[in-house]
Amino acid sequence: MDGPYGFSDAEIASHPTVYRADLLAGRTVLVSGGGSGLGKAITWLCGRLGAGVVICGRKPEKLETARAAMAAAGLAVSAIPCNIRRTEDVEALFDALPGPPDILINNAGGQFPQEALAYAPKGWNAVIDTNLNGTWWMMQAAAKRWREAGRPGSIVTIVAVVERGMPGVAHSCAARAGVIGLTRSLAVEWAEHGIRVNCVAPGAIMTSGQAVYSDEARESYARSNPMLRFGDAFDVAEACLYLAGPSGKFITGEVLTVDGGGRLWGEFWAIPKPDYFRSPAERR
Repeated sequence: MDGPYGFSDAEIASHPTVYRADLLAGRTVLVSGGGSGLGKAITWLCGRLGAGVVICGRKPEKLETARAAMAAAGLAVSAIPCNIRRTEDVEALFDALPGPPDILINNAGGQFPQEALAYAPKGWNAVIDTNLNGTWWMMQAAAKRWREAGRPGSIVTIVAVVERGMPGVAHSCAARAGVIGLTRSLAVEWAEHGIRVNCVAPGAIMTSGQAVYSDEARESYARSNPMLRFGDAFDVAEACLYLAGPSGKFITGEVLTVDGGGRLWGEFWAIPKPDYFRSPAERR
């Protein structure tokens, strides 16, 4: 199970997909943070489409639980603990693989809701280090090995919808915006090596990550788009595969937004909405 906010393993294993069953046959996919939430859905989908999948994350127990469930369903999956904040861990991860993966999905990340004036250096650094620095170390390690092997590669990174800011998680907004800037720069710089670099920006998606937010924030999030509901992890997983797979062969440097139109409409507060922004009716 993936907690009360995500798909169960049985639901992920049987969830319909638009892709043919052998789309990724013979491919290797590395998914960071593949043991839960969006990462787990992405891993299951890649495995169901014939890929050999490697998942990594900081918590060996969570990784092993996820790996065992996938293996029991007949998927080719292995798990390697790795803290992406540590360059030595990232290098050891890639060195442990028999060769560079065909696809890297940077999903590992996280944040906590808090007003920006309350950030302590430790909290700020943790979010930046994971979401920006850790993502970069993974991208660079993969690209170096693709270049050395003379092989093409595809990177897809999970970011966030940052165009209008993210009140309540400003640290994450800063990190994700940095990753988007990296993606656009690297898409040009690494094109000569046959490396494509793209992002998927989820909006209101119901996963176990919603557990860190209050009931008020989750209700606000669900109504932050004109569809007035949450999307699910498969909406994001299939978007990742669209960019990473053959369908994305002429796409690089892009951000695919999966938010039900949220960036065009509505608002979301990850922390309690300040009275300053509440209407008189809301204050009563």
